[in-house]
Amino acid sequence: MADCTSTQNKKNCNCSFNCARAGICCRCLNYHRRNGELPGCYFPGDIEKAGDRSIKNFIAVVQQRGTSYLV
Repeated sequence: MADCTSTQNKKNCNCSFNCARAGICCRCLNYHRRNGELPGCYFPGDIEKAGDRSIKNFIAVVQQRGTSYLV
């Protein structure tokens, strides 16, 4: 992971909020874990924009849509 940069990460970051942690995955994960959430990249774009990053919502999305959107 030594070559992992925020510029690289931002290519795969679908966060629609103006966030200082965008592309800095370790900070993003820590922030959302502290809040009992998952980061936006775990959700399809339309769900991410709604702002519900709860684990309960993630489970519901996966049950409904499967995990193919994660690839």
